Amino acid sequence: MTTDTAALKNTQAPPACWETTAATAIRARKRMAIRDYIQTLDPERDCQQIAYLTSCYEFPWDTTRSLELALFRVFGVAKGTPLLVQTGEFVQRTQKRYDDTVLILSEILESGGYDTPRGHAALVRMNKQHGRFQIPNDEYLYTLSTFILEPIRWNEKYGRRPLTETERQASYYFWCEIGRRMGIRDIPESLAAFDQFNRDFEAAEFRYSPDNEIIALATRNLFLSWFLPKSLRWVGAPFIHALLDDRLLGAVGLKPAPRWLQVVVRAAVRWRGRLEGLLPPRRKPRLLTQIRARTYPDGYAISELGAVR
Repeated sequence: MTTDTAALKNTQAPPACWETTAATAIRARKRMAIRDYIQTLDPERDCQQIAYLTSCYEFPWDTTRSLELALFRVFGVAKGTPLLVQTGEFVQRTQKRYDDTVLILSEILESGGYDTPRGHAALVRMNKQHGRFQIPNDEYLYTLSTFILEPIRWNEKYGRRPLTETERQASYYFWCEIGRRMGIRDIPESLAAFDQFNRDFEAAEFRYSPDNEIIALATRNLFLSWFLPKSLRWVGAPFIHALLDDRLLGAVGLKPAPRWLQVVVRAAVRWRGRLEGLLPPRRKPRLLTQIRARTYPDGYAISELGAVR
């Protein structure tokens, strides 16, 4: 490892200016102190700080799960999955592909945003990876919409509280700026318009194809491998299916869970959120960039993230 590579290992601290301005809310014993602090911020000007506070303090578990679901929804777009199968990243190196995606996005969220050295480097790395392929603009737009909307929808169903309008708008401004820096065109001019685009796109483009199923099975089995041996994955699969809607399941060729299991699993996740609401507020951020990724047990450099060729 070169000295330069070693210096780029995941060593960033949370942005000091944000921690300082939010310090009173973070230290407070009141459960809604950070939410109330966020309400004093401007959703457009302060979108990076709001994204950091919501994803690292308020809803770290929910944000991770909802963004996993956001990535999974992309597999329902039949015209986009042949490229995903062709690259081999999702099938042959599924864990690495997952870790790389999580770490690149987390570097932007956790390092102080897209204007910091690490955040900028992560965005450049992401653009370099995507620039190797001819990806239609509408597919970029759809993926971007899922990053905005799935956390909002997840928290409405399962979080300890829904996102406030300030938090929703901040998410829109945060991800739209990332989209602009990726060169994505024709980004809808409001959250409501992006929500409509998302729904219309799924209605038009969600349909089954074998490539959808290949990618979805590889990713679902990756999730199950974290908890179950291969011989028992069939037991866990319906629990994952229970959190997915019928339209998505049909598009990726997965069997819906029994209705009773859907009710049980969704109720359990809702109760997890409610129980979390009874716990003391988080005093320290949960940073995915500081957790040992399975692909990088000794740490990583941003330049290592992405496709192997």
